[in-house]
Amino acid sequence: MIEALKSDEIVEKIGGKFKLCALIQRRLVQLMDGARPLVARDGRTDLEIVVEEIMQDKITLEFIDNAPIPQEEALL
Repeated sequence: MIEALKSDEIVEKIGGKFKLCALIQRRLVQLMDGARPLVARDGRTDLEIVVEEIMQDKITLEFIDNAPIPQEEALL
């Protein structure tokens, strides 16, 4: 088990369990698709890499609440 996932620090850092889960899932997909890790691999699993990237503030998850409406939809 990854120790960082046992504490609430990582959950608070991202802003909630659901956001944390979404960030982990998205980054895991990127790594599996060939993206380079932002921390040294050192024989760690992809999940361990993602957790370390989060703990080092290398990745975050941002939601855009007030995204502009595309022109086609604005006319409807």
